[in-house]
Amino acid sequence: MSSPSATNSWTPDVLGDEFESLTIPLKKDPDTGKKVRAVLVRYTPSLNSRRPAVLWVHGMSDYFFQDHVAEEFAAKGYPFYALDLRRCGRAHQKGERFHFTLNMKRYFEELTKALDIIAAEHGKVIPLAHSTGGLIVPLWADALRREQPAEHAKLAGIILNSPWLDLQFNPLLVKLARPVINVLGGIFPSVPLPDGGLGAYGQSIHKDAHGEWDFNTTWKPLSGHRKYLGWIRAVVLGQRDIHSGDVETGVPTLTLCSSHSYLGEEYSPAADTADTVLDVEQIQSWAPEIAKDHTLEVIDGARHDVFLSERHAREAAFKATFEWLDQHTR
Repeated sequence: MSSPSATNSWTPDVLGDEFESLTIPLKKDPDTGKKVRAVLVRYTPSLNSRRPAVLWVHGMSDYFFQDHVAEEFAAKGYPFYALDLRRCGRAHQKGERFHFTLNMKRYFEELTKALDIIAAEHGKVIPLAHSTGGLIVPLWADALRREQPAEHAKLAGIILNSPWLDLQFNPLLVKLARPVINVLGGIFPSVPLPDGGLGAYGQSIHKDAHGEWDFNTTWKPLSGHRKYLGWIRAVVLGQRDIHSGDVETGVPTLTLCSSHSYLGEEYSPAADTADTVLDVEQIQSWAPEIAKDHTLEVIDGARHDVFLSERHAREAAFKATFEWLDQHTR
């Protein structure tokens, strides 16, 4: 029998000559009734290594563009892949609402298909999941552990990059809002939410504002994509599962996050050395609950995506990651 990648057609990727992409057709989406797709990206100079492969999974209002991360992992001998989820980045199709979903479990399909493709070539896989991706991946790993142990056995570990494990607002307000979101999000899923005020983060990282990184602002607007009531309900329900204490990744898990947050403010230089999207105290509180074998690394002065931080914090994040990989994976 041929491997899952034997008939796949890789094509040149938007990131340039050393990157290739593969469109993964998916089933009809339950939220829209339409066919959707995901897109897998690989960094070709990294593919001959015998170490476990890394699979980058992005967050909300995001896609994979962090070519420097691929280069760093390749330099350490790790094959590097990234997945643009349905309705995100490369996978977005005309007429789709960016990132819209009514259930975080929808993404399990493309994650498992990507896992199979990569594992067929490299044996073991280490997802590296950012923000909302850092919520989805532990839920997926737990589902594999419970329901598909042969698939779960392909995971060598998990790295979470500022995972979104709780709502980053006033705790009393969140407590009151959760049941309302649950009910109304089920009845009126397409009602748009007010602007979430993510502009400080976008401005802090993009080269045309105050940052050093270049990316497609259609796929990743500086202020984020429009969000909907049904989507935030899906987030709340996913976080409820995390808070239940029943989620277990079943593999060594590393969580990286900043030392402090800077939330609800306009851009200032303070945004360059803080998480301007999530409450890092929540990350530090909830992340150890998702794996018995868990390591938390707090990176002083890191941004929300720790690998888009200023140089000192970015280097610290890579150092912590590779030291953990050396200790926990082979």
